[in-house]
Amino acid sequence: MQLEYFHMIDRIVGLNVDEKKIAVEAQVPMESTVFEGHFPGYPLMPGVLLIESMAQASGWLLLGVLKFERMPILAAVKEAKVRGSVLPGELMSIEAGLVHEGSGYAMTEAKIRVGGKLRANSTLTFTLIPFPNADMRSHMDAIAKRVGFPQQTVSP
Repeated sequence: MQLEYFHMIDRIVGLNVDEKKIAVEAQVPMESTVFEGHFPGYPLMPGVLLIESMAQASGWLLLGVLKFERMPILAAVKEAKVRGSVLPGELMSIEAGLVHEGSGYAMTEAKIRVGGKLRANSTLTFTLIPFPNADMRSHMDAIAKRVGFPQQTVSP
């Protein structure tokens, strides 16, 4: 996880495009400038970054389901709940499932667990756009390799 670059997902553990589900892992770093202000002497992963982590897991799911043909962009966060703190050094297990896709939008439900305990969950809505340019597509392909995106899911 590289908080400063918003690279929240370290590894795709499983992607099932038929069941429209994904499982990913994200190791919260022990140190980050984010923790200097949130909070001095008691560092916590900010709730907005927990939401971003769920959004990125959902994004990888949508890229797989859509065969990398469109780019998911977070459009709405509904009923986000932080149910417990996530601390530096903890491993987040994030799951997301597709609830609906159509008319240029998609909706997912996502959960974060640490040590099997639910720490956050949310319903997320995405707008689905064509990749805006070749640089963005190339950037996403590079990140896909880094996180272990199963390319066979998008191959004909």
